[in-house]
Amino acid sequence: MDARWGFLGVPSSAGAHTPGLEKGPTAVRAAGLVHLLPGGAVDHGDVSSFRWRPDPRRPSAKNAAAVARVATSVAAGTARILARDQLPLVVGGDCSITAGVVSGFALAGAPPALLYVDGGPDLFTPATRSVGNLDAMGLACMLGVPGCVPELAGIGPSTPLLSADEVVSYGHALPPGDVELEMLDKLAITHLHADEIHADPAAAASRAREAIESAGPRFVVHCDVDVLSFVDTPLADVPDSGGEPIGLTLDELATSLSVFTASPRFAGLVLTEINPDHAPDPSAVTRFVTRFAAALR
Repeated sequence: MDARWGFLGVPSSAGAHTPGLEKGPTAVRAAGLVHLLPGGAVDHGDVSSFRWRPDPRRPSAKNAAAVARVATSVAAGTARILARDQLPLVVGGDCSITAGVVSGFALAGAPPALLYVDGGPDLFTPATRSVGNLDAMGLACMLGVPGCVPELAGIGPSTPLLSADEVVSYGHALPPGDVELEMLDKLAITHLHADEIHADPAAAASRAREAIESAGPRFVVHCDVDVLSFVDTPLADVPDSGGEPIGLTLDELATSLSVFTASPRFAGLVLTEINPDHAPDPSAVTRFVTRFAAALR
């Protein structure tokens, strides 16, 4: 029987704050994710690894060349998976890898819309992100926001990779006045706050699915585990990135993913920002992987 999924690991923390994310693919494999995926999966291995390192020569866009190189490899790997008629499940690694996945779809002649499930929508640029980590700038680069990092913005067959009406942001917990919230509104990107999901996860997910289905014939889901409450699921590289313990529960995320992946327009999934060093023990990864895989049925 043909496998439904094509698994690709991206052991890179090039766009992160510190090391750790490069261990994500190995951790989810050890927890059994490839074997738990419904419909079967082929493991396509890993792209080349990169462990975060300081970049004093370019502090506002750290490791930009490595980030772009990793994303370019991800694009090629994604295109190979699509050529085998499999759904890509690309596991990182940091959020910048999603630019590679979107580029891979475009290279395969099937450009996607993007449902961005994340504690923050990654709309920073070097001018607004003094720390200089590119995993907070990935969506800005895909949209070609003025001032974005050209190395990452230019990895695809066209620039920008996406338009704002092809994006839905889901699960952020941004407070009024936040620079990224202002960017979401300025770009007129449909977005759902974590509070709406807490109130009714299935209804919120259905609203997001309707919006992303109207954006194009296919869509990819980006899922950063920092959308989860760190108290509930301690895995993220940046615990409770919204600044308060107001992230989603694992059940709320699983309910949402089950709605998204049931869509006939669902075309692939990116799972990012799992830092095994932040888990209290391996069982935290196993619990997440088991619930995550079940949600894809």
